[in-house]
Amino acid sequence: MNIDLPLTLLGGLSPATFMKRHWQKKPLVIRQAIPGFSAPLERAELFDLAAQDDVQSRLVMQTPEAATEPWRLRQGPFARKALPALKKPGWTLLVQSVDLYDARVRALRDQFRFVPDARLDDVMVSYASDGGGVGPHFDSYDVFLLQAHGQRRWRIGRQKNLDLQPGMPLKILAQFEPEQEFVLDAGDMLYLPPRYAHDGVALGECMTYSIGFRAPGAGELAQEVLQRLAEQACDEVGEALYRDPGQTAQAHAARIPTDLAQFARDAIDKALRDPLAIERALGEYLTEPKAQVWFEGAQTDFDTGQGVQLDRRSTMLYDDAHVFINGESFLAAGRDASLMRLLADGQALTAAQVGQLSESAKGLIAQWVDAGWITAN
Repeated sequence: MNIDLPLTLLGGLSPATFMKRHWQKKPLVIRQAIPGFSAPLERAELFDLAAQDDVQSRLVMQTPEAATEPWRLRQGPFARKALPALKKPGWTLLVQSVDLYDARVRALRDQFRFVPDARLDDVMVSYASDGGGVGPHFDSYDVFLLQAHGQRRWRIGRQKNLDLQPGMPLKILAQFEPEQEFVLDAGDMLYLPPRYAHDGVALGECMTYSIGFRAPGAGELAQEVLQRLAEQACDEVGEALYRDPGQTAQAHAARIPTDLAQFARDAIDKALRDPLAIERALGEYLTEPKAQVWFEGAQTDFDTGQGVQLDRRSTMLYDDAHVFINGESFLAAGRDASLMRLLADGQALTAAQVGQLSESAKGLIAQWVDAGWITAN
């Protein structure tokens, strides 16, 4: 992607300018970000997805007349007959990770690849009847809110008081203080940085696509990376036993020996002696498939004279030393590294490019085809 080329998607800004001026800094309303846009998924297709066991969906219903339960939340899957009538106001269906299930939505998502893939969460699609919404709230991630059908009124504000209403099934702000208001039509888009309070209400039937980018917390990253390092510790450290032939008799038996504490420190140092250990664990974590993702292997043997394309459910990243795909890591250098990075960035390799890979790299490609991570074409 040419990051210096102005994009209609970004209101005439280039990706480089957008990231410098707005990313994690301030909102941006873009009129006709996608001129003449029509929703890739029809309403019936979205409802069909919400009925599937492996698709995460939620139903939010507003009942302001019920003082004790003004908001209700249900988890899917939902048979069509379980959803409220289309003419009933005040309900919203939220379907997560639609980009994993539909190639058209994945193509829409790919227009936002000026943001690192490592930050991408998913594309959530919401359908709302008149007056539907999920209440004033804030998110901990960057989001592009693309209006796909109908109209939605957005109120947004820099919220200092992040207290939530108690006893609610949703995280609804107790004291929402909007500063700006917009009505978005199909093709319009609103970008919001993390923790920017917002409230979207459907004006008639509407559909909104939320392209979300996660911002992992320090604690979450530390936990995930350390867990992966712990799983690899035995291979790095070995099975050496603690020995203390010089241990003297102790008057205070409950005191931990200082030599044992040092033995533990040395073991941890050995587990981290590989300078790439943290980078490897991080890449494996960032490419781990979502829990609901399942792959089906290829039905035919891979011919190395074919090109390949990354399956839309796969996540492939790289750093200076590795390529990562679906939670696994591989050291890569030279021409193989260049071509694998090309696959990660471009999502495909031609037959000629596959032919330039080493035999070991071709073997990996064949394994990935067998696993369903990539497809031959």
